[in-house]
Amino acid sequence: MARSKRVGLGAAVAALTLTLPGAASAAERSTWDRAELLKFAALPATTFVPGSEPSGSALGAAPVNGITPPFADQPIQGFSGILRNPDGTFDVLSDNGFGNRANSADFLLRVQRVAPDFAIGAVDVVGGINLTDPYGKVPFPLTRADRVLTGADFDVESITRTADGTYWIGDEFGPYLLHFDRAGRLLQAPVPLPGVFAPENPTRGTTPANLAGSKGFEGMAQSPDGGTLYPLLEGTVVGDPAGTLRLNEFDVETNAYTGRRWTYALDAPGHAIGDAIMVDRDRFLIIERDNGQGPTAKVKRIYLADKRDRDRDGRLDKTLVADLMNIADPRHVGGFGGTFTFPFQTIEDVVILDDRTLAVVNDNNFPFSAGRTAGQPDNNEFIVIRLDRGLDADKRILRRY
Repeated sequence: MARSKRVGLGAAVAALTLTLPGAASAAERSTWDRAELLKFAALPATTFVPGSEPSGSALGAAPVNGITPPFADQPIQGFSGILRNPDGTFDVLSDNGFGNRANSADFLLRVQRVAPDFAIGAVDVVGGINLTDPYGKVPFPLTRADRVLTGADFDVESITRTADGTYWIGDEFGPYLLHFDRAGRLLQAPVPLPGVFAPENPTRGTTPANLAGSKGFEGMAQSPDGGTLYPLLEGTVVGDPAGTLRLNEFDVETNAYTGRRWTYALDAPGHAIGDAIMVDRDRFLIIERDNGQGPTAKVKRIYLADKRDRDRDGRLDKTLVADLMNIADPRHVGGFGGTFTFPFQTIEDVVILDDRTLAVVNDNNFPFSAGRTAGQPDNNEFIVIRLDRGLDADKRILRRY
């Protein structure tokens, strides 16, 4: 049951951004001070879609972090992409389910609608849609005869929404771009990335995979005018330098890749990206992380990346704007003292609330991740952070939705 009280994020985190005469623009700054925690809310790990279908049958019967599968319903978990709605709610994308194709055939792919209530630190689930293929656009066999899409069909990891209300979703198994209407119905055949094949790609035949498993479109940004998508691979394509990721350009109107491509360089080859969104026509916010959790988590960062490549090294310029392992919390909003950390294995959601304020959400990999408390499954945590200074974001991005 949704609570009647709602605290809109705009009111909750409104902040005045001052630009000092002669100050360097956000694109020119090389150092940023610590971000500050403004708001915190959490959705319990053991939150399920009421009256839905059983799930987790392939996980066995042994407890995982104190949780025993299978489950009577569909867990609301694995948030891998986020969109802001005008009413203060968010659309969040659950990924393929339990981590891989083999164990996720009974996990239904879904966009959840959630409403953080920062006044009490809770998150309400207020709706959602399953992703389906009723028109038969997928050219290969699906898991279910009713064409409801599952985690064995696609590994959905990134999401954006165009002005007509339709969703573009990035998949890792192809990798594919998937275009859904506002009710979650697939509108066209999956769009492959030319020349790139993941091992799970069902149409590659004898073509060797040149991308590691589940390393497809982890992030996908949309241009300020809404006409261009920028899907970012999570893994390095065979033959590319280790630790470099391809950022491709896709034209929505022509429904085709333009052939333009940029390179994002990870700080270390073992790192991964978690999300990518646009700030303006040239700059992105990109989450980069290591694979640690809890005490082994060291690198959980948000970079401002610029495709203009000012230093001419052939890679996106990177500026660290927020270290998620070192967030100032002078008012003890998060309940952990003066420094707040976000020590989760996977952090896959960032959205701009205003020019100086971001919301960040983890992917809790239910029931497997236990970064906050050892032996306990991670909740889905929503945090709102205030940056050291403004992003100088395109006003169309700030007004979006």
